[in-house]
Amino acid sequence: MAHGLETIDWQAPWLIPWRAVGEQVASQARSGNSVAQALNAHNAVAPKVFVPQPDLPVNVAYEQFIFQMNQVPTRDGLHDFFNGLAWLHFPKTKIRLNELQAAQIARTGIAPQRGPARDALTVFDENAAFLQASDYLWEALVAKDWLRLFVDLRPLWAEAQLIVFGHALLEKLVAPRKAMTAHVYRVRTADRGLQAIDAWMATELNADKLATKPFAHLPVLGVPHWWPANHDPQFYADADVFRPPRALPGAASTP
Repeated sequence: MAHGLETIDWQAPWLIPWRAVGEQVASQARSGNSVAQALNAHNAVAPKVFVPQPDLPVNVAYEQFIFQMNQVPTRDGLHDFFNGLAWLHFPKTKIRLNELQAAQIARTGIAPQRGPARDALTVFDENAAFLQASDYLWEALVAKDWLRLFVDLRPLWAEAQLIVFGHALLEKLVAPRKAMTAHVYRVRTADRGLQAIDAWMATELNADKLATKPFAHLPVLGVPHWWPANHDPQFYADADVFRPPRALPGAASTP
């Protein structure tokens, strides 16, 4: 029996892209199937088969096993459940991430510490969100100009689309906390369909670019209409969550 799936609130706004398939997979897993079995029953697009975690041999890297065997080791819990949903909804993106991880492993082996590229690939896979938005929103996000982003420009969010992709972040959002933050990657295709975003992302991603950390940090509960309390502008006054931009090295301090 899968653990934790009964705690998912499928009405949460960040689960809109995942809801139709996710509820069905969760229902099957809760009825006695393993998460791997439930995912395979709905797998019409992902070019990988989900297998039980014990199928991963000892001393074989997870990413390398997926690349070589076309199988995704899957445990019965929230983390791997959301990872499986990402494979079902963004198969090309997940394939690309796995190819890049496997290439890094082939080049450097498994070291105690990940290099910049593998670290960025892992951050993307676990914690990324995809944003389609106007330049105004993106520039305010990068600048961490929170009041402009969420208060002054609030109407522009109705024209934006934010998709939480990272399965670790989706797992954490089952029990939302104000400080939960996504690494946001800007999507530059006008088509909002998941297939179009998936295809664009698969051609966009490369290890060298990700190693530069081209992310913006976004406390996701600040997104308009994603959390009831953020209707009050004071919600964004919490500097422990909505942190100001770092001062540039050598910048003069205010007297």
